[in-house]
Amino acid sequence: MAGFTHIDESGRPIMVDVSGKRSTMREAVAEGVVRLPEKVKDAIMAGKTVKGDVLKVAEIAGIMGSKRTPELIPLCHPISLDKVSVQCDMDAANNLVRVICQVRSHDVTGVEMEALTGVSIAALTLYDMCKGIDKGILIESIRLLRKSGGKSGEYIAEDDL
Repeated sequence: MAGFTHIDESGRPIMVDVSGKRSTMREAVAEGVVRLPEKVKDAIMAGKTVKGDVLKVAEIAGIMGSKRTPELIPLCHPISLDKVSVQCDMDAANNLVRVICQVRSHDVTGVEMEALTGVSIAALTLYDMCKGIDKGILIESIRLLRKSGGKSGEYIAEDDL
């Protein structure tokens, strides 16, 4: 099955053997967008959410989520994370929060899944903390922006959202 690294010759799932790979510096940055109904945006901007500073809590949740990636994604290798940062930036004019997660590691496999998981968990946390105001929150456009290191080299997304 050419192209699928997590499936063996007989079609069974496998965890890729990375035992022969050498550690290199790897970095990934992912993003996602959380679209907010007007009243949710207003509550966040005014600091009037009953659960506290939702943006800061979401950032912490995203960092925690990145660290738990191998527990959440089947066949994902546990790796040592050297840096994880999550930013939840309010774009009030467009009623959205842009979530960015950057992950860095000196290890044998990439950190794309950790960056994508960080964004996803931060976005889900925003939803959870604000759903009591309005459940019409939309999580969208979660994607890898860029990655570096490893055998496949550098990747940069072609367009900006």
